[in-house]
Amino acid sequence: MNETLNRKTHIRLNSHPRQGQPLRYPLTWGATDPHERGPVIATVSDVADRNAIGTHGGSYSLYRALAVSSGSLNPIKRPDLTNTAPTHSFGPYPSWSDPGAIVSLDPWGHMAADVFAKERAEGVDIRPSIAVTRAHLVLHELHDALAKGRIKADGEVVQKNGDVAVTKIAIEPVWHLPGMAQRFGIAETRLRRVLFEQTGGMYPDIVTRPDLQVFLPPIGSITVYIFGDPDALADPKRRVTSRIHDECNGSDVFGSDICTCRPYLIHGIEECIKEAQRGGAGIVVYNRKEGRALGEVTKFLVYNARKRQEGGDKASEYFERTECVAGVQDARFQELMPDTYVWLGIKRIDRFVSMSNMKYDALIRAGIDIGERVTIPDELVPADAMVEMEAKKAAGYFAGDGPVRDPKSVKGRDLDR
Repeated sequence: MNETLNRKTHIRLNSHPRQGQPLRYPLTWGATDPHERGPVIATVSDVADRNAIGTHGGSYSLYRALAVSSGSLNPIKRPDLTNTAPTHSFGPYPSWSDPGAIVSLDPWGHMAADVFAKERAEGVDIRPSIAVTRAHLVLHELHDALAKGRIKADGEVVQKNGDVAVTKIAIEPVWHLPGMAQRFGIAETRLRRVLFEQTGGMYPDIVTRPDLQVFLPPIGSITVYIFGDPDALADPKRRVTSRIHDECNGSDVFGSDICTCRPYLIHGIEECIKEAQRGGAGIVVYNRKEGRALGEVTKFLVYNARKRQEGGDKASEYFERTECVAGVQDARFQELMPDTYVWLGIKRIDRFVSMSNMKYDALIRAGIDIGERVTIPDELVPADAMVEMEAKKAAGYFAGDGPVRDPKSVKGRDLDR
């Protein structure tokens, strides 16, 4: 029977291991040598080659499925990775060989086409989960900052027209389930069961295949923007400024008067530019966790609840309104966030452009030192966002003169994006 017909009439299940047949390409997470570690194989036509649950592409994997079902995409088409190599080489760093240091991304993900070239030549479908390129940021606020003298053109980081040169990194999540469970302090069996149940049984392999330890979840990715020399990030003699930013489409893209997200993001970018021009490096890590990882529908429902409650929008009820709608105040959990910094070999952030207590604590727990913490200037906070700022400060946010906590008036977790 030919391959095309076989694909139309047979469903190949990967939900149970083949009796007596070990994985053809086993994974040893944290191994120093990439060949000993093994390639992550997920998006493949041959089920027997798989050593991971899920597929590449994150949430976009479902669009790929639609393309295949409509006949627009050949399901056995393999990407031609000619000339797709990273524009900058990162690592390997010692942290890549610590199985507990990085559990939410593949340290070798940007090198997959190169280090596993032999396996690819043999027909194994091995794909990168990280891509590195160069680009320019074109933001009207940066053009304005140049015109007003807040930043200066140097022809290297900042061009004469205000465009800013960056190195961009796209990272798809690759979860090592045993390491994830250890990071959250829970049993791996519980983690697997809850992932299975709370996704409507979308991935049976999670509970039936304990031999598959890696999961590529269908969630949003991470984008890293590096300002200046990328090698400065892992150089202890050079300074690093950083902003961690969790997605807020309403503010980041369209502008909003109810939160500080875009103003703080732009402020962080400006601070990163200045650090790069001083000979160090700046890094913005942008995580797709819209609405505190609860989604934009939930976020808009909370907006309505805040504005319509008796007495109007107020700091003392800021966190509770989210919990009333979603059942939890914040689902982002910053335990995995430091992995990007650890992967890049960063051991110290000299200027941390964030007021978030959760992000700060997570980085410290990951062994990353933090020097100065940088708050958003008052003049950048929209008037309608003052409720948010007061609620955050009362919940323990860094406010420039130390954390302020008032658990009687405000209870809750971090809301910084």
